[in-house]
This record gives sequence, C-alpha cells and structure tokens, in this order.
Amino acid sequence: MKSERATFAQDGKSIDQTRDDKIGSLFQPDTVLSAQYFDTLRRKTLLEPEKRLMLAVLEDAINCFQDNLFSQKRKNQRLFADAEEWFATTGGDSVFSFDNVCEALGFSPEYLRQGLVRWKAKNWEKGDRKGILLEKKLAS
Repeated sequence: MKSERATFAQDGKSIDQTRDDKIGSLFQPDTVLSAQYFDTLRRKTLLEPEKRLMLAVLEDAINCFQDNLFSQKRKNQRLFADAEEWFATTGGDSVFSFDNVCEALGFSPEYLRQGLVRWKAKNWEKGDRKGILLEKKLAS
C-alpha cells in the first residue's frame, strides 16, 4: 500500500505528513495549561452555582421547619407544614426534591430526615412555647 502524503502550511512553512502521521496525531494528548487544569479542579471542589442554590433551598426549609414549630400565625404554620411535607416525601422526580437535593450535596437524606424528626420530638417534649407567648404579646 502506497503511503499518501499531504502538505500543510503552518506559519508560512510547509509540513509533509503521511496519512499515518495524521491519524496518529489524533491520539496525542491535549496540552492543557496549568491555569485551565486548576480552574477545572477548583470548579469541581467549590460549590457550583446549582449546588449553592440547592444548599440555599435546604437551608431555608430547615429554618422554616425550626423557626415555625410553635407559631400561631397561619402563614408561618403553612411554612412549617410545607417544609415538614418536603422532608417527609421520599423519592420524587423533581431536581429539587428533598432526596435529590441531599444526594447532590453529599448528605444522606434518611439521616437528615431522622435528625429533623428527633429535633421536633425533643423540642415538642420540652414544650418550648416561648415563641407562642411572644407572638401573642406582639399581636395584642
């Protein structure tokens, strides 16, 4: 089989390459600048924007759950109920379901769910209803 030659011009110089040379060049490693490598590495290690959003959603849900446990206001009771329902729902196809958010952030959904249930039971047993008294005073 006869080797075919191709001539390429690069910076005003012609370069003769055989077909085998051209094919072989496809398998050469790409040259990556250290800045490109570390940018990619840094992006993977720091929270990406999507994960920051997921963390903000999770943090807001936990705050709504904990801050409104004894609330007397309907709006706050609804925030508590919505957060509790979100935590209790298993599975889910939504990107922002509790299980998917936890898994994307590297948390165990079941472990976090159990911790929230224990927190609620502990605070409910204590009968820590200071928030109710304060809300009643502010409402009157």
